[in-house]
Amino acid sequence: MRRGRRSYSSRRPSRRLSSNRRRSRANARPLALIAIIFIFTLTLAPPIKSYFTQRAQISALKSQVVTDRTALDAARAELELWKDPDYVKSQARERLHFVLPGERQYIVTGTKDDPTLPDTTKVVSQLPEGAPWYTKLIASVTESGL
Repeated sequence: MRRGRRSYSSRRPSRRLSSNRRRSRANARPLALIAIIFIFTLTLAPPIKSYFTQRAQISALKSQVVTDRTALDAARAELELWKDPDYVKSQARERLHFVLPGERQYIVTGTKDDPTLPDTTKVVSQLPEGAPWYTKLIASVTESGL
């Protein structure tokens, strides 16, 4: 009987080992799958990133081409205007104040309707009543210098 007990007791630990092996294999499969997916992700991440970066650069360059073409069309239209002699004359009159032979040009400055000019009456009105004349003179010269 002792032999039977020994054989029975010797069988039991072997069953435990085989069930532990089965459990470790069952746990190893998901871990291996996760490791494969992780390595696959690490392998594909840089090319995918560069793909999206290049797509963004391409779309930016396409928009730049569109704006450059509109600017080129505007420059061509302006070039066509400058080919017209009447347009050149009008621009020379406006920008450079040229006149044709026999004409006189008058440039009027300092009109009251010009809002950019300072109002000199403000200086005099800000001075106290009874101030000496030289104070008014200095204030108006100072204001005109601004």
